[in-house]
Parts: sequence; C-alpha cells; structure tokens
Amino acid sequence: MDPTAYFTARRPRLQRIAYRMLGSVAEAEDVVQDAWLRWHAGDREPIVEPEAWLVRTVTRLCLDVLKSSRVKRETYIGPWLPEPFIDPEDEGDDITLPLMLAMERLSPLERAAFLLHDVFELDFKEVGEAIGRESAAARQLASRARSHVQDARPRFPVPREEQDRIAGAFFAATRNGDLGQLKQLLADNVVFYGDGGGKRNATVNPIYGLDKVARLLGALIGKVGWDKVEVLVETRIDGLPGRITMENDALPQAMALEIDGGKIVAIYVTRNPDKLGHLSGA
Repeated sequence: MDPTAYFTARRPRLQRIAYRMLGSVAEAEDVVQDAWLRWHAGDREPIVEPEAWLVRTVTRLCLDVLKSSRVKRETYIGPWLPEPFIDPEDEGDDITLPLMLAMERLSPLERAAFLLHDVFELDFKEVGEAIGRESAAARQLASRARSHVQDARPRFPVPREEQDRIAGAFFAATRNGDLGQLKQLLADNVVFYGDGGGKRNATVNPIYGLDKVARLLGALIGKVGWDKVEVLVETRIDGLPGRITMENDALPQAMALEIDGGKIVAIYVTRNPDKLGHLSGA
C-alpha cells in the first residue's frame, strides 16, 4: 500500500468530518494535516483497519480543538456562524447551516457520536472506538444529540430546484431594490443573522420578524449598496442556496438562505474576514 496515495484518496472525507465537527475550514485543514503527519511518521504496521484509524485520529484531534474553540465562541462579538463551506463534491450529507448551528448546543462527545453515526454511517462500535467510549454509551450520546437538533430539520422540505428559484428571486429583488417582492418572499418569522466578528459592520444580535428584516434589507440596499455588489459566484453554502459577493471595500461576504414551506425563514450573512479567506478562489 502506498501510504501517501491511500491518505490522499481519503482526505476529502476526513476534511468533511473535521469541518462538520469544528465549523471551521481552517481548523479542519489543520486537523487533517496533523493526522497526515501522524500517519506518515508513525508505525503503520500494527494498524489493522487504516481507514478506521484515520477517522479515529481525526475525531480525537477535533475533540481536543473543540475544548478551546468553545471558550472563544463564548466571547465572540455578535452572532457566530460556521465558516461558509462550499463542497465541490457535494455528497448531500444532509448537514445544512441551521443544523450546524444547532449542533453548537451539543457537547463535543454528543456532536462526534451524532456525526459519525447519523451522517458518516459508522456503526456504534466504530463510533465508540473513535470517541473512547463503549458502543452503548456512543448510542446514548447519538440519541441525546438527535433529540437536541431535531428542530433544525425543515418542517416542509423544499426541492432543490424550488430553493434555487426562490433564492434567485430574492437576489434579483435585492439587486432591483424591490422591497415589495422581498417581503413576499420572506416568512413572517424570518430571522437575519450577521456575523462580522467585531471586524466588519454586522448586526450585533439576530433580527427577528418580517417587518424588521424587511426594513433592514431596505437600509442595506439604500445605504450600504447591496444592490450594486459584485456577485462572484452562485453556489450552495453548507447545503443552502447562496452567493459569494464582493462589496466596495473589496472584501467578500457570503449569504445563504434557509427556505422552508416556500418562504425564506432565515438569512445568514458572513462578513468576518477571518472566515472568508478560503473563498478567494471560489
């Protein structure tokens, strides 16, 4: 077995596991690189199941990172959003941005058990080995996690084509400054999240409700110039329809739309430059 080729073939999967665990592209890349160094430099002879070893190594490295990440997020300025992630292979693992946010409520072990079993389809014996627990304990952790995040699943799933149509209408109305059309696309309970991390202008708290969000959008179009931003790419961001745009300050921002029941129920805008550097080539 060529160890370099073996690892390279599995890197995308390991990257997805690490990102889903951490919500940070940069931290996920660091974790996977650390796993590569351990794989390359270590004694691979005793490893009976190499892929399981790699998943286990990445998971445990992520658990270590989560301990410090949680402290940082407690002092974060404004709403915290995961780094926008565009998966070129888009395996459709059903982890969208709202679910990523819901997983922030989980303990690190709950998060790992839920992701490894429910998303990446490891059996509970493998999950237990990865997180250092018995399989029964891993099963309980995943079940508890599932109950905590069930409200993050859409009540009325919308086909991707319909999501793209609604998103296209939203962005067209934004560029045209058509507030009437925008209000028709928004749900009564719509929420606007802006993540500037204290480094760029953004809402300090989430904005709730149709009227308040519509007024905010009107201000962003009329005063900030959202109708004139350059669209770099139309894409899906963490499973949601979105856009990467460039503003007058030559810095990108990412916007993703959560759509449920034919209406936009949440708008996620990431402006923190620390979270957008990996999108420069998007």
